[in-house]
Amino acid sequence: MTSASRKSALSFDRAPGILIHITSLPGPYGIGELGPSSLGPFLDFMEEAGQRYWQFLPVGPTNQVHGHSPYMSSSAFAGNPLIVSTELLIEEGLLGPGDMTDLPEFSEYQVLFGPVAEFKEKVLKKAFRHFRQTKAPEGFHEFCEGSYWLKDYALFQALREKFHQRPWYQWPREIASRVPEAISRIRAELEEEVLFHMFVQYLFQVHWDRFRAEAKKRGIRLIGDIPIYVGLDSADVWANQECFHINPKTLRPACVAGVPPDYFSETGQLWGNPLYRWRVKGKTNEVLYTWWHRRFKRLSDLVDVVRIDHFRGFEAYWRVPAGEKTAVRGRWVKGPGRAFFTRMAGALDGLDIIAEDLGVITPEVEDLRDSLGLPGMKVLQFAFDSDEKNPYLPHNFKTTNCVVYTGTHDNDTTLGWYMDPGVSPESKEKARRYAHSDGSRIHWDFIRMAYSSVAALAMIPMQDILGFGSDCRMNRPGTSKGNWTWRLSPRFLSLDTARALRDEARFYARVPRNLSRGHEAQADGPG
Repeated sequence: MTSASRKSALSFDRAPGILIHITSLPGPYGIGELGPSSLGPFLDFMEEAGQRYWQFLPVGPTNQVHGHSPYMSSSAFAGNPLIVSTELLIEEGLLGPGDMTDLPEFSEYQVLFGPVAEFKEKVLKKAFRHFRQTKAPEGFHEFCEGSYWLKDYALFQALREKFHQRPWYQWPREIASRVPEAISRIRAELEEEVLFHMFVQYLFQVHWDRFRAEAKKRGIRLIGDIPIYVGLDSADVWANQECFHINPKTLRPACVAGVPPDYFSETGQLWGNPLYRWRVKGKTNEVLYTWWHRRFKRLSDLVDVVRIDHFRGFEAYWRVPAGEKTAVRGRWVKGPGRAFFTRMAGALDGLDIIAEDLGVITPEVEDLRDSLGLPGMKVLQFAFDSDEKNPYLPHNFKTTNCVVYTGTHDNDTTLGWYMDPGVSPESKEKARRYAHSDGSRIHWDFIRMAYSSVAALAMIPMQDILGFGSDCRMNRPGTSKGNWTWRLSPRFLSLDTARALRDEARFYARVPRNLSRGHEAQADGPG
């Protein structure tokens, strides 16, 4: 894979897009799902607004232990059962009218993960009973045989249930260490439970394929998010222990991932993920490279573009001794670098990459990104806290090969940022002056800044399109409660808002003039 070939593959058109996680979509069952009530209105909105890219967070299974964080999943390959479409289960005959009684009370504005998870488990098990009473649908066995990760993931989930949700390193030793005879016995014992989890993943894939086809029909490309690390208590680590720095005696990591103190936290962020064993006895860890190759191939089945979260970890990563309470006492360790991406060339064919290059970025990280021809990220909320040389100011963008955001899922909303007393008056004054604004509609000012920049892609969180405040923030890094719950009420998907967004995108040459829908919008944006 040459740098020239990667640059050619990543020639994004000048285009706009929206950042919103699938769980945040409207819908009748408490969470955004892969069905018509959630996807239909939002895809209609995107099409009317002239949007060409939809970015969402990782879509793997989540759990209550980690507050349903999509960045701490139990699998890098599986899909989240919570977004399997209840409506499509009814349409497919896997649920009947009698299966939909006694629905819990859901919130229009928040994902109440407890009630949602309890409800979804019930309906999926009812669907599974219907499935067991009939002939397996066409494609089920092919999906199971073609998904190399599926059997280990399904067994992992069944074992978590058997052992009362305890992490895998607290299971009986022979199972935790994957002694072949023990694994064969327990797989036979839990055959029905394993089949259930395989069935759920089949449903996820079928529903996802419908979603992706509909997005493609509307000319919308999907941007997925891949965390560089995986959770310790995951099927990935349990089934591939040789790929991670895991002590074979204690089954616990000797060192963990994080980042040093930065914009988001004075003590850094202690993520706690196990670190990869890039080399074994001085040689490349071929098992790990195979795992990564399969991971990228799996992503290509789901999305068109992937944002690699913490891209800088491929150049150097922050290694923190296990047992530390913060990430302060870590050290930088050299990563696999360009050689890794050269080895991944086959898996990356047809899959565009965005490098998340925020935080502590060195010239070496920039050289790796640029040598691969990958677009980095520019976040406007970071643009006004220093002098005129700030690299996030649009006039300092050195290339069109970048993606500009007003903010990300880790930032406050733009209105929340502007109203935050912790943001200096000087920064706010710079923002107003830059936008030639009085600040009364600061979120729309930031959208115009993003759209008018030279960046190839301009991605706007849905909260900023709507001018929502801090109460609609998606995540607060360094905190473990109250995150990931924001939901979009359907009443906010208005035609006026969509048309105003389209008008701005067209004005800044992000929507072709000959691509028009409906009536012309007012140029001042929605109220």
